[in-house]
Amino acid sequence: MISPNGIKSILFDLDGTLRHHVPSGGEVFTEYVVGLGIPIGEEARRRAARWEHFYFANSLEIQSDTKKYGNDERGFWVNFGRRRLRAMGCSPAQAEALAPQASAHMRESYKPEVWIPPELRALLPSWKDAGFVLGVVSNRDEPYAHVLEEMGLDAHFEFSLAGGEVNSFKPDPGIFLEALKRAGTSAYETMYVGDNYFADVVGSLRAGLRPVLYDPNGLFPDAACSVIRSFEQLPKLLS
Repeated sequence: MISPNGIKSILFDLDGTLRHHVPSGGEVFTEYVVGLGIPIGEEARRRAARWEHFYFANSLEIQSDTKKYGNDERGFWVNFGRRRLRAMGCSPAQAEALAPQASAHMRESYKPEVWIPPELRALLPSWKDAGFVLGVVSNRDEPYAHVLEEMGLDAHFEFSLAGGEVNSFKPDPGIFLEALKRAGTSAYETMYVGDNYFADVVGSLRAGLRPVLYDPNGLFPDAACSVIRSFEQLPKLLS
């Protein structure tokens, strides 16, 4: 199918877009720190959330940390906690002191549930039935078809692509160019929907796709692209 605005394919990010952890790690981390007596205002919370998006958009920082800590998973997450505390406005001394215990709390107590936006259950099959090519593109290291199967969404997608399969991670355009090959559509004919401005919007723009930022919490009010707060708003962008 070709929509009135020329879209033939709709590609989605996985984590944070199709698949959510509830409560989020950022929320639990922040509330733990507040419980220790550290005041964290609303703007500091939002700033830390935006920083987290930036960090996990294959930033130079995460590349450096991954190389530095290697198989030392605990060391990586303590360092991540230290970085996040600084993004929240803590002093270097506070971040150094609190990061180990905050990381231990997350490791021992954080048991989120997987949540899928309920409107997707109806929208995905309707888009597939209408003839759109649907795919999933993620910065995961390994293929994740089993995850889509566990979510009960696998039947709706023509393909799923992990960055590790092609050694290209968003916002690098290479992963998007490979996705276009698999979708069989041009960049102009392809919409990409993701929650991470730095990875999903910046990367898909670099590759020439049409980005849509899924931003349910309004973290990026100045995003230079189409923005939706709910997937129920997406059909309007296809008309």
